[in-house]
Amino acid sequence: MALDRILDDLEHQAAIACERGSLRPVGGGSINRAFRVETGAGPVFLKVNTSDGAAMFAAEAAGLEAIRAARAVAAPTVLALGVTGDHAWLALEWLELAANPQPAAARLGRDLAALHAHAGEYFGWDRDNTIGSTPQPNTPTEHWIDFWRDHRLGFQLELAVRNGLPRECERRVGALLNRLERYFDGYRPEPSLLHGDLWGGNWGATRDGAPCIFDPAVYYGDREADLAMTRLFGGFGEPFYRAYESAWPLAPGWQGRVALYNLYHLLNHFNLFGAGYLGRIEGVLAELQR
Repeated sequence: MALDRILDDLEHQAAIACERGSLRPVGGGSINRAFRVETGAGPVFLKVNTSDGAAMFAAEAAGLEAIRAARAVAAPTVLALGVTGDHAWLALEWLELAANPQPAAARLGRDLAALHAHAGEYFGWDRDNTIGSTPQPNTPTEHWIDFWRDHRLGFQLELAVRNGLPRECERRVGALLNRLERYFDGYRPEPSLLHGDLWGGNWGATRDGAPCIFDPAVYYGDREADLAMTRLFGGFGEPFYRAYESAWPLAPGWQGRVALYNLYHLLNHFNLFGAGYLGRIEGVLAELQR
C-alpha cells in the first residue's frame, strides 16, 4: 500500500505536515483499513480502501458535512479525501473518545432530536451512498412508504435473493412489501435528517463529555428509523431514550414500526455476512405478522 504517497496528497490538500513514521493501524471496522497519523495540526484519522471506494468516501464526507452543518450533534471534521494510485482515502479529525460514553447518552438523545428536526423537501438524498459496503439508493421520493418499500426493503430483498435467501423468506418479505400501509395508519412521517446507520459502534463521547456520531449513511427519512436501529444491537441505554422523548415525543404506534425498520438492517447483514442473520430475519417477520 502506497501510504507515503497518500500522506503526500493529504499534506497537499489539507495544508498540514504529517510526521513520517507516526502512522499506526487502529480499529476502523471491517470495510476499510484505518490509521492514526500525527501531524503538525494534531492527530488525524485516516481511512484507506481500494480506488473503488472513492464514491463511498465522498458520500461519507458529504454526510458528515451535512450533520455538522445542522449544528445539532458533533461529528468529525472532514480534512481531505482523494484517490492516490490504486487507493481511495478519507482523512478526518481525530476524536479522543472516552472509554465509557454512557454519561453522555442523555445529551446524545437531545442532540439527536435536534438533528432530526432538520427537515428535507423529500425522502432520500441528493446522492446515493452505502450502508456498510452495500449500495444505498437515495432516489428523492415524495411519499415515505414508497421510499421504504422501493429503496430500502425492496432493494435489500433483491440482493438477498441473489445471495441465497430461502424462497419462503422471500415470499414473506414480498408479502410485507404489499401491505406496508397497515403500519402507518394515521401516521405521516416528515423527512428528517438521519444518521442512517446509528448502531452502538457509531457513536461515542469525547473526553470532555460531548457526544459525537460518525460513520453515517445519511438521508432524509422517518426519524423512527434511526431510533429503531439504536435498539437493534443495543449500546444506548434508557437515559438516551428518555431524553429524546422529552425533547421530541414519538408518535403513537412507534413500537409497532421498530421491527419494520430493523428488517432493512438485518437483510443488509444477511447480504454482507451471510446466513447467520436468517434466524433474526425470520423472527422479525413473525413479529410483523402478529
